[in-house]
Amino acid sequence: MQPGRLRLIAGVLSLAAMAVPAHAATITIVMENLVVSPAEATAKAGDTIEWVNKDVVAHTATAKNGDFDVMIPPKKTVTYVLKKTGTVDYYCRFHPNMKAMLKIDGRASP
Repeated sequence: MQPGRLRLIAGVLSLAAMAVPAHAATITIVMENLVVSPAEATAKAGDTIEWVNKDVVAHTATAKNGDFDVMIPPKKTVTYVLKKTGTVDYYCRFHPNMKAMLKIDGRASP
């Protein structure tokens, strides 16, 4: 292969690598024995929250600011992709003593 062609291929591969967005994370939050754990979590916009309900009753993850209201059936897992930055307090509408907070930062540039 000619040296010029190798440089071209290497350049194209470098540009392609820079164009790949940063991978979003998945943050797992467990609801068990009427407790949300962890009660505080940090994430970035674009990350996925995975709520795992280990209880035999349904729960919700209801943001006080209206950003989301997710129903989590008993013994099920539900996911939600975070869209906005900021601090979001949320609770279970069925069990208001179940409270938690998400701190959502902006997505870092690749």
